[in-house]
Amino acid sequence: MRPRTGPRPNVPVTIDGVEHQAYEGETLLELARRVGVRIPTLCHLEGLSVYGGCRLCVVEVAGDRRLSPACALEVTAELEVTTQSWDLHEHRRRIVELLFAEGDHVCAFCVSSGSCELQDLATEHDVDHIHYDFAHPDQAVDASHPKYSLDRNRCVLCTRCVRVCDEVEGAHVWDMAMRGSQGRIVAGMDQPWGEVADCTWCGKCVLVCPTGALSFKGRATSEMVHDPDVVAFLAAAREDGEWLDRKADA
Repeated sequence: MRPRTGPRPNVPVTIDGVEHQAYEGETLLELARRVGVRIPTLCHLEGLSVYGGCRLCVVEVAGDRRLSPACALEVTAELEVTTQSWDLHEHRRRIVELLFAEGDHVCAFCVSSGSCELQDLATEHDVDHIHYDFAHPDQAVDASHPKYSLDRNRCVLCTRCVRVCDEVEGAHVWDMAMRGSQGRIVAGMDQPWGEVADCTWCGKCVLVCPTGALSFKGRATSEMVHDPDVVAFLAAAREDGEWLDRKADA
């Protein structure tokens, strides 16, 4: 979490019984990460717009029977939230199980085994077997790009690749097609990735992918390492005009 500058935080917020001081306009997830409170996420990534699709970051808000996504919940004075409870653990565990059941996540044969956020979430939430029927979707692997591969069987529809390509690289290669169980990531106008002329080969979409859906070619099992923190670094550097300063100095 990038440190803020300016006025000191002055909005009192209680998280799990402990009062913290938040900045005005800060989200609960930003506050939690700043003060060291763990709230699991999958679709959220610092430096990208809020999507709120995975629902793993939901918390209990005092006075509200509904669960609220911490990534989109703006703090208010005297806000009281619970981030860890048995009900929340079970809610998150079921979401992780459903993600495994909806795709084809065989960790023992995945290029991102050991560097997979879904795998880590399964360990964190005691997912040692799946209570739901597996969908076993027939999703084709797109290996048409000379440098990268797309395995939709491992995609969790977090839209990180869509947002980083749109908001950071500005190439607009990726998008979502269809809805519900038919939803899938598409490149260009639903073309093979290698045929999309707008792709700049930057690899940002691969680096931010939380699973083994996007990978560099030539990686074997457990060899693909992602680097989602690169987005926060790029966003901060652009906001500060870091490269402009370096160019002027040169």
